[in-house]
Amino acid sequence: MIEIALIAFTTFFATIGPLDVAALFAALTRDATPKERRRMASKGTLIGGGILLFFAIFGKSVLTSFGITLAALQASGGILLLLIAIDMVFARDSGSTTTTNEENVEAKSKEDVSVFPLATPLIAGPGAIGASILLVAGAKGDTVQIAIVIGVLLLMLLLTFLLMLLATQVQKLLGVTGLHVVSRIVGVLLAALAVQFIFNGIHDSGLLSP
Repeated sequence: MIEIALIAFTTFFATIGPLDVAALFAALTRDATPKERRRMASKGTLIGGGILLFFAIFGKSVLTSFGITLAALQASGGILLLLIAIDMVFARDSGSTTTTNEENVEAKSKEDVSVFPLATPLIAGPGAIGASILLVAGAKGDTVQIAIVIGVLLLMLLLTFLLMLLATQVQKLLGVTGLHVVSRIVGVLLAALAVQFIFNGIHDSGLLSP
C-alpha cells in the first residue's frame, strides 16, 4: 500500500506541479489583494479538483465506451508521462503541466484567473487527467487502492492550494535553482514510472505473446 501511495504521490506531484502552479499563480495575481488571491486559489482548486475526481471515478467507463482498453491506456499514459518527465529533467516548460505563451497573455487580461488558467490547464491539465484515470484504472477495482489514489490526489490538491497562498514566500525560499532541483528529481522518478506503465501496457496487450 505504501508503494501505491508513493507512486500516486510522485505521479500527481509531477503532473499537477504544485510548485509551478504556485509560481504562475503569484505572477498572474500580482496586483490582486490577499482576499482576492485566497478566493481565486480556493475556487480554482475546487474546480480543478472536481475535474480530476470526475475523471478518476468515471474516466475508465468513458474510455471503455469508446473501446479503449486498459493496456492501451497504460501505454499511451506512460508515453505522455514520459514526455512530461523529460521536460522536467531538462527544466523545460511542458504544455501538459503549464500554460503556453498565448494562454499567459490571455490570462493577464483577466481579473479572475481561477477557472482559466488556474483550474485548467494548470491544475487539471492533460497530464494530471491522464494520471488520474491511469492510476485508478490500474487498481483494477481494488477499493483500498482506489481510496489511496484518491486520498493522495486530495492531499496534492491541498498542498497546491497551500503553496498558492504562500507562493511569494516559497519563491523566495527555493529560488529558481531550488525549484529546478526539485523538478529534476521528481522528473527522474516519473520517467521510471512512465516506462513501467508502458511495459505493463505492452505486456497486458498480449502483443508479445507467442
